[in-house]
Amino acid sequence: MQTADIVVVGAGLAGLTAARRLQQQGRRVVVLEARDRVGGRILNHTFADGTIVELGGQWVGPTQDRVLALAEELGLGTFPSYEAGDHILSVDGEARRWQDETFGLDEKALIDVAETQAALETLAATVPLDAPWDAPDARDLDAQTLESWLAAHMRTEHGLSFWRMLVPALFSAETDQMSLLHFLFYIRSGGMIDMLVATGGGAQDSRVTGGSQTIASRMAEQLGDAVRLGCPVHLIRQDAGGVEVVHEHGGVRAERVIVAVPPALAGRIRYLPALPARRDHLTQQVPMGCVIKMQVRYDAPFWREDGLSGFVLSLDDPVGVMFDNSPEDLRSGVLLGFLEGEHATAASLMEAGDRRELVLGCFAKHVGERALAPIEYVEQDWTAEEWSRGCYGGRMGTGVWTRYAQALREPVGRIHWAGAETSAVWNGYMDGAVRSGEQAAQEALAALGETTAAG
Repeated sequence: MQTADIVVVGAGLAGLTAARRLQQQGRRVVVLEARDRVGGRILNHTFADGTIVELGGQWVGPTQDRVLALAEELGLGTFPSYEAGDHILSVDGEARRWQDETFGLDEKALIDVAETQAALETLAATVPLDAPWDAPDARDLDAQTLESWLAAHMRTEHGLSFWRMLVPALFSAETDQMSLLHFLFYIRSGGMIDMLVATGGGAQDSRVTGGSQTIASRMAEQLGDAVRLGCPVHLIRQDAGGVEVVHEHGGVRAERVIVAVPPALAGRIRYLPALPARRDHLTQQVPMGCVIKMQVRYDAPFWREDGLSGFVLSLDDPVGVMFDNSPEDLRSGVLLGFLEGEHATAASLMEAGDRRELVLGCFAKHVGERALAPIEYVEQDWTAEEWSRGCYGGRMGTGVWTRYAQALREPVGRIHWAGAETSAVWNGYMDGAVRSGEQAAQEALAALGETTAAG
């Protein structure tokens, strides 16, 4: 049985940020990670030519101040995402080129989408980020799905189809799988819809040089042997004397523990004494999204020759979103695509070769037949990843925010919670994960200070 001041469960951005802050304050920290790597839901892949791409979270943008500050502290730069050229909207078998604010929608659908966006953002502005359950009419907002609200307010088929494409792109879940209150909280948390969907000046503005997982790797290097890989945590026992965190290869005794994994995974740990009912019920009702992310390498970004940006939105196809993800030095061309929500669920049941053929067929439809013959193809099915069980993050269905979510961030005795799902700002994003780690570290330090003073 080892000893420490604080144990951190999970070596994603939240857990590593918390551990780093605690170590900087002179505290003895042990980080227990179930995987054989750090990074959690961020994961780099290196192609044969040395091109680094991200199979998990990858973008940073304006107002994501904490993750950008952390990257700078660690000596990491960023470079802008590519967006020059024509974008494509695929609708009813037609490929519409666009560069303006229309997203390729016809006038009636565009007005429809704009009016519902304005109505949604007006509602979102009333949702307190620290306490969404205190929003005016919170019970009513939480009792209906986003789908039911959209179906009641949209007037055009293409406008409704646009939302049904956009929401899985943001949540990797369908409009009928979350409460309206959850959607409103989420868009306000990230600065509203335009910020969430935009590339330049938005959430997809930039990428981290060397890949986003490098943020986690640099922090782990600084933490040294405080990080223990291959140590799934099975039990957290707390009493008046401290906490005991039992993992696959032993245990750690400490004053406090920070659990920095998604609620769905936190609920699989055994706790003694048992968690309060509201916290336990919460962990049962925050499922992860379903997404498969594909990165495909070509000898060059050939689509740029045709004046295409590589950014595609499709209302017709299983691959609903594509990006040009080529490296800054253009040693190769890379297209990124997502299978999200119900499309990911269906595709995860396919044979790998059939899924690859499906994806490349979607690519070829939008950027040309050359897309059918890549040099390398790699995918990450996050629904099959044992220690994530889905991405991008956890979501709340009807009734969860108002019935159970007050337990989302509240410490339970000596247990503190962190992770992107707990952040009030940029919830679900890398910046939110960093913010949550900083907050949990601050809470734990304050609690340690109180213990010391009492002693």
